[in-house]
Amino acid sequence: MSSHHIVLEKQEPALLIMSLEFNSEYFGQLLEWSPTIIVHAPLYEYADSLGIKIDVVITPDADFACQHGTSIISSEKNPLEDGLKFLVGEQYPSVNIITDQFMVKNYSMYVDRINMVIYMENKKIFPIRSGFSKWRAKGEQVLLLQEVKNLGISGLIPTSKHEFETEKDGFYTLNFEHDFIFIAETI
Repeated sequence: MSSHHIVLEKQEPALLIMSLEFNSEYFGQLLEWSPTIIVHAPLYEYADSLGIKIDVVITPDADFACQHGTSIISSEKNPLEDGLKFLVGEQYPSVNIITDQFMVKNYSMYVDRINMVIYMENKKIFPIRSGFSKWRAKGEQVLLLQEVKNLGISGLIPTSKHEFETEKDGFYTLNFEHDFIFIAETI
């Protein structure tokens, strides 16, 4: 029996690269299953030099020189938003995003339209709904990336206003009044 798997298109999360300031070990893991790769134009040459098959480039230049078979997303003002609009329009169920900046407002309108995980420096950022529960090892950091009303926690010890640490090996749970919030875990 073969251990090889056939990965269907859109089965794995797409990879939207807005920055290459990221741990190469994790970057390799994100590339492992040959996702659709979308790159912001200023990063194109470097990503290409790494031997990455780039599927789509986000650029304001309609004549952007790129690999054969690479599509172009025209973007004048907001490449992140245009990349997310493209993925939603193409009915991708999920996306991993590598970036060097995070603002809740840039991602909020897409929470109900596509599953997303944002990687930034040593953090994994994602939206959660009230009642979220996850297993983590003792001493791991969990950050709330926005103000939260009526926060209920279990399995976490507050270390500052928006920062927590897991109390022990096991599940932590977050409850709150909002439709969703973004949290970050250290990786």
